[in-house]
Amino acid sequence: MRQLGYIRTSTDEQLTDRQVSQLSEICDQIFIEDGVSAVRKKRPVYEQVMDELKSGDVFVVSSLDRAFRSSLDALSELERLHQRGVQFLSLSQNFDTTTPDGKFLYTLAAALATWEREILSQRTKEGLEAAKRRGKILGRPRKLNAQQVAQARCILEAGFYYTITEVAESFRVHERTLIRALER
Repeated sequence: MRQLGYIRTSTDEQLTDRQVSQLSEICDQIFIEDGVSAVRKKRPVYEQVMDELKSGDVFVVSSLDRAFRSSLDALSELERLHQRGVQFLSLSQNFDTTTPDGKFLYTLAAALATWEREILSQRTKEGLEAAKRRGKILGRPRKLNAQQVAQARCILEAGFYYTITEVAESFRVHERTLIRALER
């Protein structure tokens, strides 16, 4: 019987330290998936763990929401694991999903995790809309300011036979960045 741990972070900025610390105490092997949203359909590391699990193994996560996309996903994945003879362990919820009470608590926890994710998403969207209404410019800052774009345009139009690539390199940006800036 092996205990395989799965860790997922939603963004590359999130740290895995807490999850690694929890899982390393009991897991034989830990799989880490960095910067992958729970709602993303393709999660290669998760799929790898699922392929590795054999009958008698235990699938371990620090918390239910680290592994599943929704309450429906959590329920169907648990059923799939049990059919293969694989046990499930969530360290923070710590319920026995082989018993009716444990499965009930698992279902409630999965529903709460889905609700929490949807509320967070809704609040984020509302916050972004409010920021837009206040005139805040969202997104990544532009690599080239208006003066640099005008300068690049002058160089290209002056007829000195500089290529887009050469001009982009002079501003230390990729040529696609320069082209997009010129098209705006």
